[in-house]
Amino acid sequence: MPGSEKSVAPKFRRRADDRPDEVLDAALELFADQGFANTKVEQIAKRAGLSKGTVYLYFPSKQAIIEALVRRAVTPVAERALAHAGAFAGDPRNGISAALRQLAHGLADVRILAIPKLVVREAALVPELAQMYRHEVLDRVLPAIEMLIQRGIDAGYFRQVDANLTLRSLIGPILVHLMLADVFDISPPEGLSFDRLIENHLTILFDGLSAPEQVGAP
Repeated sequence: MPGSEKSVAPKFRRRADDRPDEVLDAALELFADQGFANTKVEQIAKRAGLSKGTVYLYFPSKQAIIEALVRRAVTPVAERALAHAGAFAGDPRNGISAALRQLAHGLADVRILAIPKLVVREAALVPELAQMYRHEVLDRVLPAIEMLIQRGIDAGYFRQVDANLTLRSLIGPILVHLMLADVFDISPPEGLSFDRLIENHLTILFDGLSAPEQVGAP
């Protein structure tokens, strides 16, 4: 019956449209459980309830799957952080603070946090994974933050410091925080709490980075 065909077809199309996300969800679970290098496409297909051929229909390789995971989860967080950073004129501390708080908000989602944790854990064994993450995320975010720091130096908000080294000081505690928890199993009692870490970090950073007030200044 024509009516019954209409009721079935949309459901089938939705199912087909959902398949890439089902593959990515299954892959993320397996990568988190047993690592990227130790996970086979056959396992991903089985976890997703699909054939291996269907997985390859959407993703030609395991590398393509991890790239899609980064683009789905982490790249939007990075882009939102950049948008927040670029929305402020004047004091660049506002832009830096907004970008880091947006980052903390994103990392509060365990599905997003799982990606940088995976990269930290697997980078030595799978260097192409680190290169991909650098291309997709770090090469977009780091130059923009360094530019904000340099703007603050040029405008007199910050001390005369090296902008690139200051960038490393800015992101270093976040990376160490992640590595201590994921590599060494050392976490604060309340958990990772990136929001609290970043607020604490901003206080220390800006108190040390801000240019001293001039005597007699209003």
